[in-house]
Order: sequence, then structure tokens, then C-alpha cells
Amino acid sequence: MKEFTYVITDPQGVHARPAGILVKEAKKFTSAVTVVKGGKTGDLKKIFAVMALGIKQGETITVQVDGADEEAAAAAVTAALQANL
Repeated sequence: MKEFTYVITDPQGVHARPAGILVKEAKKFTSAVTVVKGGKTGDLKKIFAVMALGIKQGETITVQVDGADEEAAAAAVTAALQANL
């Protein structure tokens, strides 16, 4: 399992557009991709699960990737986070 943290820098937090981009990126891989914020978890392959976390600017999230292609999935999600949030 790969795990990393990321601090959200977007002034609007995780809203619909970047959440959609993250979901689209995560769905490219067979690995399970989970985002954790404040004890709550959400499947990064489901936009409503991501939006329900209510992630705001300055908050730290933890992304967990587990599966056969976890290295590539973690790298892709990291790149998507850095480019959009």
C-alpha cells in the first residue's frame, strides 16, 4: 500500500471540477484509491464520496492506494492534485 499526504491550496477547496478530474484519474487504475480527511474516508473513484468530505483550503488529506498498479496510480493522483488543487 502506498500512502501520501497533500495540503489543499485551492481557495475554493475540493469543488466539483477538480473532484471530477481526480475521480477520472483514479478510475484509470485497478488499485483501490481512498482519500482520508479528519477520520472520514471516501472512495476517490466516486465523485459524491469525495465531495461529501467537504475538503477546504489548507486542510491536509491522506491518499491511500492499494493494488497491483499502486505505484502508477499514486503518481497519477499526485500529479492531478498538484496541477488542480
